[in-house]
Amino acid sequence: MEVAIIKYNAGNTQSVIYALKRLGINPLLTNDFEAIQKADKVIFPGVGEASTTMKHLKELKLDLLIPTLKQPVLGICLGMQLMCEYSEEGDTTCMGVFQAPVKRFSPVNAEKVPHMGWNNITTVRDSWTASGIMDQHMYFVHSFYVPVTADTVATCNYIEDFSAALAKDNFYATQFHPEKSAGQGQQIIKNFIEL
Repeated sequence: MEVAIIKYNAGNTQSVIYALKRLGINPLLTNDFEAIQKADKVIFPGVGEASTTMKHLKELKLDLLIPTLKQPVLGICLGMQLMCEYSEEGDTTCMGVFQAPVKRFSPVNAEKVPHMGWNNITTVRDSWTASGIMDQHMYFVHSFYVPVTADTVATCNYIEDFSAALAKDNFYATQFHPEKSAGQGQQIIKNFIEL
């Protein structure tokens, strides 16, 4: 099993590498087109700011490669947001894998932005995430969110309902960090690897 982790300037790669090694997988951290295209699975992690990151992806032409991949691809956090159409963060045009915008949380009452910490998954549509995710707590760190759309397979609530996970064709994504979400997050990564 060849698993490629896309290497760029906003990846939370070390935690993802550790999570995969716990499953007996030694992933390849790379931005080489051929290596990414040949991999059985591709993970697109992300921590950072949308417009800066999209600029970097464009410089590497990874913004053109990622939407054309045919194997299962998992976007995590910013990786999920960049696979959407547009982000309010930096007025950024993204890759358009998922037909959804990315919006900034507007605080109400005492809620703080960013949404940071453990929160439970409240609604799950039958999909790759179904095993072990319903009513489980996952770890989130984000100020921007994807509204609930036709591609939403799991939701969470912070200020309002938002997409905790998306799926479309061979593309999968989580707003939460499965690699930092203990055993239940490890199960999500295992589900993806077993697709």
